[in-house]
Amino acid sequence: MPETKTVYFVGSGPGDPELITLKAKRLVEEADTIIYSGSLLNPRILQYAKKDVQLYDAAIIDREKIYQILYNSAKEGKVVIRFHDGDPALFSAIREQIDKLESDGIKCKVVPGVTALLGAAANMNLELTLPGVTQTLIITRAELRTPVPERESIAELARHGATMAFYLSVHLIDEVVNELLKGGVYTEKTPAAVVYRATWEDEKIIKGTLGDIAKRTKEAKIIKTALIIVGEAIAPAKYEYSKVYDARFTHGYRKGTIKEKKE
Repeated sequence: MPETKTVYFVGSGPGDPELITLKAKRLVEEADTIIYSGSLLNPRILQYAKKDVQLYDAAIIDREKIYQILYNSAKEGKVVIRFHDGDPALFSAIREQIDKLESDGIKCKVVPGVTALLGAAANMNLELTLPGVTQTLIITRAELRTPVPERESIAELARHGATMAFYLSVHLIDEVVNELLKGGVYTEKTPAAVVYRATWEDEKIIKGTLGDIAKRTKEAKIIKTALIIVGEAIAPAKYEYSKVYDARFTHGYRKGTIKEKKE
């Protein structure tokens, strides 16, 4: 009997094939079986795979079929990858897959990836947690066919005034904007951006405010595969410099060299 292999749940990154990790690339090169989402994975990533690799597009098969491929491949001693776009920890449904496999004696390992939000932030040169503006990032999505807990309604989360990022929600951008304004902290002047296919060659970045971002997004005909990012960190009127690199600031690795002036 062949030795049962581990199933690897691998983050494929946001789209740019150079943004997968070295570990992910090595596993692709070794893999005998790869399941991926054809609508989300950049096919250039599969160029690293062996010629005889077995490829399955998860977009056209259901949960049970995916499970059987993962289970059977691992039991047959094959190196098997279940690709998830971005990072597997966000909106990926890995928990249900891992629980089922582990309950049936198959070991699982998650390999992180760059999520679309970080790819989008990088391409806009953003610091999402900016001193003096916000030290909090909220990642969520709008509610439609899949419910969201009431305590996590957009209006409730908006009360924090933090940087907010919405996955799987651009088709509901009018509702998102209305709920954000209900929170009473953001205004129509609050900076907002929509990033379509972050880091892909056809990426589009739409910038505006909560007062006009929905209109701008519709004019660009963006209805899917995009992030909504909201908050002052996108276009801050002012912000504070980092304490860590302040010459007056002492920490565990450096003693402050300039004394603060007394008023």
